[in-house]
Amino acid sequence: MMKRYLQLTVIFLSVFISGFTGAERIKDITSIQGVRENQLIGYGLVVGLDGTGEKTRYTEQTFRTMLARFGINVPQGSQLKLKNSAAVAVHANLPAFAKAGQNIDITVSSLGEAKSLRGGTLLMTPLRGANGKTYAIAQGNLIVGGFGVQGADGSRISINHQTVGRIPNGATVEQSVASNFLTNDFLIFNLNKPDFTTAVKLAKAINQSVGANTAKPMDQTSIQVSAPRDPAQRINFLSFIENINVIPAESVGRIVVNSRTGTIVIGKHVNLKEAAVAHGNLIVKIKESQDVSQPAPFARQGTTVTTQDSQLDIEQEDSRMFHFQPGATLQELVEAVNQVGAAPGDVMAILEALKQAGAISGELVVI
Repeated sequence: MMKRYLQLTVIFLSVFISGFTGAERIKDITSIQGVRENQLIGYGLVVGLDGTGEKTRYTEQTFRTMLARFGINVPQGSQLKLKNSAAVAVHANLPAFAKAGQNIDITVSSLGEAKSLRGGTLLMTPLRGANGKTYAIAQGNLIVGGFGVQGADGSRISINHQTVGRIPNGATVEQSVASNFLTNDFLIFNLNKPDFTTAVKLAKAINQSVGANTAKPMDQTSIQVSAPRDPAQRINFLSFIENINVIPAESVGRIVVNSRTGTIVIGKHVNLKEAAVAHGNLIVKIKESQDVSQPAPFARQGTTVTTQDSQLDIEQEDSRMFHFQPGATLQELVEAVNQVGAAPGDVMAILEALKQAGAISGELVVI
């Protein structure tokens, strides 16, 4: 049997690797508390579709309500043809400090059985925040990236999604979101990757650049920085602070295993304690064949029948063992696994067993 060999590629990604070689700006590793986007959502009606809309109860109710606002009363029980209309959900992100009159992009998604929103127009739709207040009004012509055609026999070809579209600058901001950015005597910087050492380094870098006792770490995420209250001075102060360079601390060693794709990423600071690992494979082969059974010549009774013949063959590869000395490096682990000829699933099992045995200094994350 051919042996399988796995070339275990060690990928150093900034998300998992702790060894940063250069400094990073504070604006790249932190966010300012209270300065954030806000999610908006609304329910609306898209019209002008080329027969690709829908006819559902809530679409019909929405259509009747819209007509009633314009003084048009549709008799109860009358059948409405709404193939050119579709009920949609509209959502957008309202940037921090967005002012009334500014425009934001919106995304429109079908809620029902509409086949396509291509060519449709979104009618005026209020966009509300989590508190129920209206912060923007959306309206405009949709841009749909999907495309589809259908033949008379039911055959169909579609490219991308046709039931989701976007309207650039499709919503107008009606009011700003209240912020405490100018109400406090300090600013709070929150680390994107919480770490006590990085928090201390960041506060130290600010104090060295601005002045002693300007910044102090509050926990592994937040750093409090004293700032002037005058808006112009505060903006200039913040612009200076966010461009200060800091060398983040090295994070913990981590092994990330994707069980669906077989991808294994091992961080720099993953070390092994003394351990011995045995690896072997048990292979079972089943071969099915059909035989013909006939009666003896000149027999008065009996018929020709087909019988199944199953052959089972079991092969077991020699169990291989490799030994790790205390403080084994990542390279030694890679070389040992390659020598064993392990498949991705086997490597995952080996790593999990080593973690259970307490032989890995680092986190094992399975996604």
